[in-house]
Formats: sequence, C-alpha cells, structure tokens
Amino acid sequence: MKAYQELSREELLSLKSELERAYEEEKGKGLKLDMSRGKPSVAQLDMVMDIFDVLSSDSDMTSMEGVDVRNYGVLDGLVEAKHMMADIMGVPAENVIIYGNASLNIMYDAVSSAMTHGVMGCTPWGKLEKVKFLCPVPGYDRHFSITQYFGIEMITVPMTSRGPDMDMVEKLVEEDDSIKGIWCVPKYSNPQGYTYSDETVRRFAHLKPAARDFRIFWDNAYAVHHLYDEEERQDKLLEILSECEKAGNPDMVYEFASTSKVSFSGAGVAAIAASRGNLDCIRKTLTIQTIGYDKINQLRHVRYFKNFDGIKAHMRKHAALMRPKFETVLKALERELAGTGIGQWTNPRGGYFISFESMEGCAKAIVAKCKEAGVTLTGAGATYPYGKDPRDSNIRIAPTYPTPEELALATELFVLCVKLVSVEKLLER
Repeated sequence: MKAYQELSREELLSLKSELERAYEEEKGKGLKLDMSRGKPSVAQLDMVMDIFDVLSSDSDMTSMEGVDVRNYGVLDGLVEAKHMMADIMGVPAENVIIYGNASLNIMYDAVSSAMTHGVMGCTPWGKLEKVKFLCPVPGYDRHFSITQYFGIEMITVPMTSRGPDMDMVEKLVEEDDSIKGIWCVPKYSNPQGYTYSDETVRRFAHLKPAARDFRIFWDNAYAVHHLYDEEERQDKLLEILSECEKAGNPDMVYEFASTSKVSFSGAGVAAIAASRGNLDCIRKTLTIQTIGYDKINQLRHVRYFKNFDGIKAHMRKHAALMRPKFETVLKALERELAGTGIGQWTNPRGGYFISFESMEGCAKAIVAKCKEAGVTLTGAGATYPYGKDPRDSNIRIAPTYPTPEELALATELFVLCVKLVSVEKLLER
C-alpha cells in the first residue's frame, strides 16, 4: 500500500472525497458504541455469576483460622485471602494486606497518607515546598488524576517496549529529592500492553533515590490477564519485592493488585504488597481508617477460586472471549493501515488495551470524528498527565466491552476516521 505522504495533492483530494462519502454513510447508521474504558464485557461478568452460590444462609462462615467473617476483627484481611492475592502477585502472603474492592482506592490512600503524615517517619509531603512524581507515558489516566488532585507536579518519562526509559528515571530520581514516586503498570501496561524486562525491574530495584521516602507505585493490574494459553506466548514479569530486598532497598516499592477484572469490577478483592516496615506503617493508619474490610467477600472469592490453578483456569475463559476481539481490531488495522504511514499500533499479548499512534496533531480530531459518528473512545490526551499529549497522537483502544459485532463496526469506523483526518492534515501542509 502506498504511503499517504507520497500521494500528490490531486490524489489526496480524490481520496478525501471518497472518504467523506464513506464517513457520511457511517454516520447514517446511527451507531451508539462505547469503547472509552477497559471494562469487562457482559459475557465476562456472566461467567462468574455462580460465585453467588458459594455462600448461602446455611454456609459455614468461619475462616481457616476460625474467624467469624460476619463480625468485627481481622483488620488486614483473612489469611486465605492473603494467600490468594499473594499468588496473583507472586509474593509471600506475609507481605500482603487485603483491602476493599478497588486497588485504585489503595493508591489514593497511600498518596493521601504520605501528604498528611509522611512515609515511615519522613516529613509529610504536604509540608514540603515541592513534590514531584514520575509518569511513564503514555500511561494510565487515573494514576495521573490522583497526583494531579494532590497538586503533585508530574514529570513525563517515555515508555519503551522494555519499560520506562531507565536512564532518565535513574538520573531524575538520584538527583532530585523532591521526586517522591513513580507510577508503573509493569505487566501488559496501560495502554501499550508492554511488560517490563528483567533488566528494567532490576534497575528499578537498584535505584539510589535522593529522597528516603521515594516509592515505586507498582500497579500490577494485569498480572494474570494473558490473551493466549500457551506459556511461550505469555509475558513474564520479574517479581520486584524480592529484587528490591536483594538490592538492599526492601522498603522502596508498593505493589497493588485486585480481582476487578477477574471476578466483578465493582465487587472484587484488592490488596497491597510491601515490606514489613511499610506494612507496619500502613496498619497504623488502617486502625483509624476502618474496622475492617468485607471479609464475607474475601471468603466468597477464596472458596470460589479455591487456589491459583482455579484462578488461571478462570482467566483462560476470559482470554477465550477477549482474544478474538483483540485479533479483530489488529487485523483491521493491519489490513487497512499497514504501509500507509499514518498510524502505528501495539500488538499486546495480554491486558486490556491497544495503543495507537496517529500522525502528529491528529488524535483529537480522530476521536471527535468517531464520536460524531456514534463511537466513543477514551479522550485524546487522557494517557498523558494533565490530559495533554504534546504530539496529539496517542489513542487508547479498548476492545473488551463491545460485542464482537459491535467491535467490527467500531473498528471499521475508527480506521475510516484515521484515514480521513490524516488526509486532511496532509492537505493542510
């Protein structure tokens, strides 16, 4: 296929007329499709409905340690729930605290507590003149929203296929004591679907931060979210807690995970994994913050999945539903845009997103045209701090929620909008 940049003005004008006619036809279909967030599909949620059958009015409501889960007690989670979440993260159960239904809430609490009370005896961030966070980009918009909410200055770090630019991370962290943290989605990253290499994880573990209270916010949201069953097609992530301990930095990382995209998005189980020192500080806050999280839900999840093999078997069912959707999008992008020079995209082996890079200055217009024709995408710029993509080129594609039929229509429209906006941009030049 000929690159659009090689077309003459006359050829571009002819192509523009053809694309505009096709776009008007798409608008006439009255589509109303939402691809704005990485939500599990209805079929994925239906698949776990029998979790409600695990507990009933005549069930034994005591944990393996004899705790009555209906009552007060066990501030940091049932032992069996700790083992379940530890297996997902690949860490020892003694390094885990169980929270409520969302890991995002734990991340918010960690930043909030650092702002008001500091980290392990250090000066509260809120009393400092300047607090900064590193933000690999493109990245997860809700991470950036937390740091923006607290007035923390965000510094972008480019992502590579092996993880963040570690030369830049090391230089910034080791020279500036106002840098207190970095956001990371280390496995099947949001939105690119990259997994950090072993070298990247080890370089994180060996950081020598200028700030004693610097923390790596390791959001392992997609730890078990493979698209393929064959192990050779599944990404592997080096376990960072043990690497930090070996490097003499045991306290440097907070790791987060949940079952939000394993069981129910609104009613899962979330956890943090960290060093003993970090967990002791967190427990002091928890004694003030809560009388305990939902132990009934923790017990329900443990009895439903039984063990890590049960979780992996369940996630293979998820993959069977999601894999064809990702392949539908990727095949359409390859068929319609390969060789045109107007777009590049990632080909992830897990997670929930495909990252698309348009020509510079086109992303907002592409998203707007899709919305005008009835397909809502994540807002252009959302994958950057403050919602500002300096190149206006990144678009996050979330294939999981629509039905296969809806996804085919949405992808067809997306490709059409990419072509039309790109032609308009080239004609402007």
